[in-house]
Amino acid sequence: MAKAFQCSAILLCVVLVLLISGSEQLQSSQGETLLRIQRLLNYPSALSSWNSTTDFCNTEPNASVTVVCYENSITQLHIIGNKGTPLLPRNFSIDSFVTTLVGLPNLKVLTLVSLGLWGPLPGKIARLSSLEILNVSSNFLYDAVPQEISSLAALQSLVLDDNMFADEVPNWIGSLPVLSVLSLKKNMLNGSLPDSLSNLDNLRVLVLSHNYFRGEVPDLSSLTNLQVLDLEDNALGPQFPLLGNKLISLVLSKNKFRDGLPAEVTSYYQLQRLDLSSNKFVGPFPQSLLSLPSVTYLNVADNKFTGMLFENQSCSADLEFVDLSSNLMTGQLPNCLLQDSKRKVLYAANCLATGDENQHPISLCRNEALAVGILPQRKKRKASKETIAFGVIGGIVGGIALVGLIYLAVRKVKSRKTIKRPNTRLIAENASTGYPSNLLPDARYISQTMKLGALGLPPYRTFSLEEVEEATNNFDTSAFMGEGSQGQMYRGRLKDGSFVAIRCLKMKRSHSTQNFMHHIELISKLRHRHLVSALGHCFECYLDDSSVSRIFLVFEYVPNGTLRSWISGGHAWQKLQWTHRIAAAIGVAKGIQFLHTGIVPGVYSNNLKITDVLLDQNLIAKISSYNLPLLAENKGMVVHGTSSGASKDLSTSARINQDQKVDVYDFGLILLEIIVGRSLTSKNEVRVLKDQVTDISL
Repeated sequence: MAKAFQCSAILLCVVLVLLISGSEQLQSSQGETLLRIQRLLNYPSALSSWNSTTDFCNTEPNASVTVVCYENSITQLHIIGNKGTPLLPRNFSIDSFVTTLVGLPNLKVLTLVSLGLWGPLPGKIARLSSLEILNVSSNFLYDAVPQEISSLAALQSLVLDDNMFADEVPNWIGSLPVLSVLSLKKNMLNGSLPDSLSNLDNLRVLVLSHNYFRGEVPDLSSLTNLQVLDLEDNALGPQFPLLGNKLISLVLSKNKFRDGLPAEVTSYYQLQRLDLSSNKFVGPFPQSLLSLPSVTYLNVADNKFTGMLFENQSCSADLEFVDLSSNLMTGQLPNCLLQDSKRKVLYAANCLATGDENQHPISLCRNEALAVGILPQRKKRKASKETIAFGVIGGIVGGIALVGLIYLAVRKVKSRKTIKRPNTRLIAENASTGYPSNLLPDARYISQTMKLGALGLPPYRTFSLEEVEEATNNFDTSAFMGEGSQGQMYRGRLKDGSFVAIRCLKMKRSHSTQNFMHHIELISKLRHRHLVSALGHCFECYLDDSSVSRIFLVFEYVPNGTLRSWISGGHAWQKLQWTHRIAAAIGVAKGIQFLHTGIVPGVYSNNLKITDVLLDQNLIAKISSYNLPLLAENKGMVVHGTSSGASKDLSTSARINQDQKVDVYDFGLILLEIIVGRSLTSKNEVRVLKDQVTDISL
């Protein structure tokens, strides 16, 4: 009996040892996979605590790293790097990285944010067949979204924000049966939105902002669970989209919607945030939007809304922000908007009887309202043959315009002296349909133009000297970026963690701060998607006479290098695709156009070089060095600008015309280098390459 018991005990121990060793083997296999991920990511600081002895399943989670296990298998992996993390080294392989990830076959949640991942997202990511949440935001992934993702039947959340994905949103996106969150903001996606979006019955969040989508929004009224829709900063329109009535947040700002608002908008009783700003909406402003029971944020600025407001109009008790600016409204501002001191209300540039100087005469609003046409609402939108024909013709014309842009720019490179056409802004104006050619003499459009140009920037402000010193660690040498004809440049970090570039300009003449304010006003307006925009300034003054000794100009920081480095320099191993090169060329043209026509007076003779064009994390081109009058005057140079007055003499007009040609010629050189893909070092080389490109184009 004792022997039998002893044998049973030995057998039980053997079984337990085998089970334990099997569990350790499984854990060891997945642990090795995590350590390989650490190596492939170039040992980021977030994973500094990982080593061969780490018990991954029992490690305390934090904001950067979380590993979740179930039955000795990893089911969730979250790795979040630092904001603005640069690209991983040249030897990084996204294919090898995803192959390694597949070694965690039971992953249900995968978050890889701000890690510097670059390359096309491999389709083999779909081998993680249990994935429910995939988030690879804030990296450098490009090309199309792989079709293999359509096989992930359990996928509930797909977040690809802040990358460089291009092409259209694939039609197969509508085949994901349980998808509830789709976020693709801040990419280079284009084309029209697929009708298959209406098949996503479980969709709750749809975010497609800051891309290049165009055309009508598909009918989304069948998406009864949709709560958040964000389409900001595209070219969608003109019809207001057909939507369900359970929306909590609706953002359509910075698009091309130009219809009247449908009546059903006033029945969005769960709506908390509504942003329709910077479109061309027309017709009477529905005042009942102010009293929607849940609304907290309402922005309809920069449209063509008409109608009379009344003092006794009621407002929602939860309303915190209202912007009615730059419309055609008349009457009295509702008392309910002014009763709560915590409520922010903006209403400038209307024709309201408020007694403020920032209102237009009522005759202006009445006259412009008569010129506004309201298109009838249509429940069903079927494209007629005429509509399709106009669309095809528009596409052809757009293609011809792009080819013409490149061809004309090459023609401009031949010689500055050979440019005799009177329309010297042709290249810049064809590059963007955002600003009509008559913007310059019409001062009313200037502020609107700037608002359309600025992109996600904080308001321009005055910085204290203490802030500037703290940001640069008291101008430590480690923050010094270089020195040129326009002063010393430092890299700084503000208290909110954002990086900035700070230009230090030593004054050669004695002036008070008041003498510089007209320059500061101009600098504050130089804010555009394709300019390295100014964020603020700081004066340092002498104690004895309070004259300015130094001026610090604070600009946004663009960390991704110059356009040349991505074409023929340090990033040449990862050369820009043609879609990105064309986008960069158009971006530079838009930046030049804004400098010429987006402000009064315009900024000319900018001495543009390809090394002055920087690329941000989304490969958006930004002009970093332009002819600021303040900088030029401090160097003793003469600055030429435009004038909005009607009495220009011929010499002034000729000078402006010539100054425009200078920038167009410089743009031609930049465009030539983009085309040939290598640096241009001499005029003779430019002449030879120009002839080659001309021969090819002909």
